[in-house]
Amino acid sequence: MTHDDRGLKGLNNPDYPIPEELQSTIAVTSLDRIYNWTRAKSMWPLLFGLACCAIEMIATAASRYDLSRFGMEVMRASPRQADLLIVSGTVTKKMIVPIVRIYNQMPEPKYVLAMGACASGGGPFKEGYNVVSGIDTFIPVDVYVPGCPPTPQALMHGFLTLQKKIESQSLRTVPWYRSGESEAIPVPILGPDIIDPRQADLIRRHAEQAAASRDTTTPAPTEA
Repeated sequence: MTHDDRGLKGLNNPDYPIPEELQSTIAVTSLDRIYNWTRAKSMWPLLFGLACCAIEMIATAASRYDLSRFGMEVMRASPRQADLLIVSGTVTKKMIVPIVRIYNQMPEPKYVLAMGACASGGGPFKEGYNVVSGIDTFIPVDVYVPGCPPTPQALMHGFLTLQKKIESQSLRTVPWYRSGESEAIPVPILGPDIIDPRQADLIRRHAEQAAASRDTTTPAPTEA
């Protein structure tokens, strides 16, 4: 078989022809493999250090661990130039507002890595009055790296896990390759507490039910 025959024509044996409905699948699968390989080996992480996990993230980016082996050497400080958001540290309710804004500013395809126990689920401050118990309640997370804080080896394992996820994706199913614009995540509203606009209807119904229950349990005033 010559080099020019190594396409669908070369794979389509006349004795065992490839059905027409599968020929497009083979073409897309080959395209997926090339496209995903280039994306997985050229990730541009966005630094978003918040607490002690950021120190371990900075150490991972130093020369000792050599992230360039995995194609992640370039760290960016602008969401417009990054496709991997690394949230490392404790996320307060004030901080989740700019995190959602930064996530919306990142171009597709984009991924999120929650580094450490605080970013993954709240950590030792879980259910605190000013702490978000996991950033996955507001933005989608692709990889969780446990630890308090995780070691550089654990963070590199998270990078490799994300690369495997990227290499297994297909252009047929990923949402960012479909026609139309992807919807931005509503920015949380910071008031007496953090409010997710996506739950506004649920909060309104609960408020109405609470008001109705108070009206039925409050006794009517008696006349003097």
